[in-house]
Amino acid sequence: MNRRRLVAALGTAVVMVGASACGGGGSGGAKSSATSFQGKKLVVWLMAGDDLPSWMASVKAQFEQQYPGATVDFKTQQWTGIQATVTDALSNMVPPDILDIGNTQTAYYASTGGLMDLDKYRTQLGGADWTPSMNKSTLVGGKQFAAPWYAGPRAVMYNKKLWNRAGLTPPTTMAQWLTDLAQLKQTSGVKSALYLPGQNWYAFDGFLQDAGADVLTEQNGRWVGDLGSPQALQAAQLFKKLNSFGTAPVDQDEGHPLESSVFAKGDVASMIAMGYEENAVVKDNPGMAGDIGWFPIPGDTPGKPAKTFFGGSNLAVAQNSANPALALGLLKIALDDTNESAFAKQSGFLPNKAKLYPAIKGNAYAAAASQEAADAGFTPLVPNWGNVENTPNPITALFLTPILQGKDPQAAAAAADAKLAARLGQG
Repeated sequence: MNRRRLVAALGTAVVMVGASACGGGGSGGAKSSATSFQGKKLVVWLMAGDDLPSWMASVKAQFEQQYPGATVDFKTQQWTGIQATVTDALSNMVPPDILDIGNTQTAYYASTGGLMDLDKYRTQLGGADWTPSMNKSTLVGGKQFAAPWYAGPRAVMYNKKLWNRAGLTPPTTMAQWLTDLAQLKQTSGVKSALYLPGQNWYAFDGFLQDAGADVLTEQNGRWVGDLGSPQALQAAQLFKKLNSFGTAPVDQDEGHPLESSVFAKGDVASMIAMGYEENAVVKDNPGMAGDIGWFPIPGDTPGKPAKTFFGGSNLAVAQNSANPALALGLLKIALDDTNESAFAKQSGFLPNKAKLYPAIKGNAYAAAASQEAADAGFTPLVPNWGNVENTPNPITALFLTPILQGKDPQAAAAAADAKLAARLGQG
């Protein structure tokens, strides 16, 4: 991408005003007059599902009080095709000021020069006690290129009414879950015992980790595909079996069709999901408000959940932001303990500090996810990882879908690994 940088004068301005922008909280933090920031506007991109109305209203109100005359414009983006959308936006001279970016994509965006180095502002942004495992995804070359916002592993969302009809309670082992799914498939009113789209590769990545494998492996200082390993092929076979318990397409992801809308029809017994999807289900079908439960994705050992992908988002400032000092100020407000706790309470995601975990007490998704968090992991945090996720994703298009369609697993793995190597070799 075009790596345009801020001019030196603007960079100097950030240093000069950064201290006031990240200074004390409240209306007196910037020590400004009523018109100090008149006409200034920050554009903040939030991903669909992260755009919680009350959280946005709180952040907006605090920011506009602390920076009189300035305004905030929140814009919601869809996950489909977001890699290309953000890459293009960051190359512009007038990009969004703050971006909500997936934790696995941070290294990629930073490597292109599109993100501001936040190293000197970490303490002011509240980073002294950020959870180390969450903050790991924001660091590139040891420098801070984003701030951890939230994270959470996938868990199983289930329809209590259908499970009760089948006489079942949440399983604690994978073997029991497979048995339960077979029984649910024969239960009246159940169309899908488990709705698992064949290209839901984030769910697959958890099974990959649990089998002791990874998408990539490092050989002689280079990252290469590792989907041909026995462990990865084992994970693929488990994924195929799980997919067979429902009607989810093998050649589409969880957004096509939107899996929460499918679940909302009331005939899906379970689904591997994120916490925000419960709200989406209830929005589509308010009558299901009391029917939704959660349990951790079970592993082989009783009571020990399977490893899962530790999905989540970081907040970053665009290198070419026209108002970098204001962006830092908004970032500090968005990440303060009050707003961070409020976001966690509403979303059920884990907040960026362990001391804020009381905020998620009573959330059923969070209760399940917190059991998985200790062993949850990321995809490889390498700069060129973003190239892997570009459409068509070789993990899904060349590996998962062909295997689910009954094609030779080793041939599919070889094709996917070759494409992964090519993607990782791109600049």
